[in-house]
Amino acid sequence: MQFSPPLASATLVRRYKRFLTDVTLDNGERLTIHCANTGAMTGCATPGDTVWYSTSNNPKRKYPHSWELNHTQQGDWICVNTTRANTLAVEAVQADRIPELAGYAQLQTEVRYGSENSRIDLLLRDDDKPDCYIEVKSVTLLEGDGWGAFPDAVSTRGQKHLRELIAMVEQGHRAVLLFVVLHSGIEKVTGAPHIDSDYNQLLNHALASGVEVICYQAQVSASELNLVNSVPFVAHTTKV
Repeated sequence: MQFSPPLASATLVRRYKRFLTDVTLDNGERLTIHCANTGAMTGCATPGDTVWYSTSNNPKRKYPHSWELNHTQQGDWICVNTTRANTLAVEAVQADRIPELAGYAQLQTEVRYGSENSRIDLLLRDDDKPDCYIEVKSVTLLEGDGWGAFPDAVSTRGQKHLRELIAMVEQGHRAVLLFVVLHSGIEKVTGAPHIDSDYNQLLNHALASGVEVICYQAQVSASELNLVNSVPFVAHTTKV
């Protein structure tokens, strides 16, 4: 996906109240922009980093600018707008850039399913295959030596999604947890039991139950985002 109109840049001052971010423009003006990321954003919001933001022409928005990317002082690119993960996943599946998810005739998004009033991010269907339920999660937490961890905060919603995926496998469907890696410094993905032990336990149970875990990294730049390559997932119990 390409950013159109092009993004503008500024210097990060602070992120606060979860949804607000103050930045400084090149002319010294301070601007408040919207932050769509509700997570902890550990390592993704250091004052002095370069922020890249989009602008909406919707006159009803109180904050017309949205924080899209962060370019850290260490040189890493991060897409902090986690809502982009689903768009990237749809584009990649439709373009057959994820071989593990190729060969389905129909793709639907945000379909209601399960016993806990959930919506699946992507549902793939084909007359010759079981339905494929795909939950998309973005990974931005870098924990050193190329390790990306999920989640970056306690996620009861994520736990619910794992239970729903396990149930789909039990009903004879295919279920996939797709980690979209939005941090250029992440080379492999694992769980984060030190952050959410319940999620990590459920994740290991999901793997044992037949839920597939697939990880793809996004190429991030100020002009575009694309899912480009597979990266390994290593269950936390086997991490060295």
